[in-house]
Amino acid sequence: MISVLGAGVAGLCAATALAEAGHRVEVIVPEGAPPPVSHLAGGMLAPFCEGECAPEQIVLEGQGAVTWWSDHVPGVMSRGTLVLAPPRDTPELERFARATRGHDWVVPGALEPDLVGRFARGLFFANEAHMDPVAALRALREGLIARGVACHSGAPTGQIVDCRGITARKHLPDLRPVRGEMLELHAPDLNLTRPVRLLHPRFACYLVPRGQGRYMLGATMVETGRTGPITARAMMELLSAAYTVHPGFAEACVIATGAGLRPALPDNIPALIHQPDRIHVNGMYRHGFLMGPILAARLVAHFAQETAHAD
Repeated sequence: MISVLGAGVAGLCAATALAEAGHRVEVIVPEGAPPPVSHLAGGMLAPFCEGECAPEQIVLEGQGAVTWWSDHVPGVMSRGTLVLAPPRDTPELERFARATRGHDWVVPGALEPDLVGRFARGLFFANEAHMDPVAALRALREGLIARGVACHSGAPTGQIVDCRGITARKHLPDLRPVRGEMLELHAPDLNLTRPVRLLHPRFACYLVPRGQGRYMLGATMVETGRTGPITARAMMELLSAAYTVHPGFAEACVIATGAGLRPALPDNIPALIHQPDRIHVNGMYRHGFLMGPILAARLVAHFAQETAHAD
């Protein structure tokens, strides 16, 4: 038996891959535990955009995420990513283009009619996708239950795979929290069909369509372990960015807010970490949905190797 601790993106990807490989698995989440921080994610499968600040490893390995998620959950939208900057921040767009690959220069209004006349040019990353993270994780959990995997709050009964994010910090002293904040807006009069990233010298943000006029607006990256609701500063900055993308967002309703602590290792690269009593899948930083399937595959390979050595 393998006991997976945690039901965020790391835990559910790990449990799914292990169950598919024929292992007996259980998923353990303490009763009353808050929703995982991955519920607040943008759900963007955008390895090329991440290349602006992420290591090449993330860009290369993350390219398999679209296929993995499309094979495992419904609702993956392969519409690409549109990257924009206001006229005063054109140098940011040029810098982003130099730091990334897999894009074409486009007229934004040709892709998104609601943006006609608002931006002279932008970058389009055609081979990227997005999904609703809450729906995707729910689908993974339902798939596990259909396979007979128990999801419960009791004590672990097998070898521990610890996927608890920042909660596992006492076992991983190098793990640090990175606070992220987001809003969900309802703007039924607007119709953006793909994620839009708006560049800014001080803070960048993204808008991700969720369907039926809903948009996820995020997300801050603050090096702090402070918990609590979204701050006024973050809300004002994010709403200002949405207004820059389209003034119609001024009439949007704020229907949800959220803040959480992402777990990050010193190099910001998600990893498997082996300890005598457990294997950690942690340090997802902002790459959980990109790298969750990759780490899950490595975990399966580790157990296969362990079994071969035992034989």
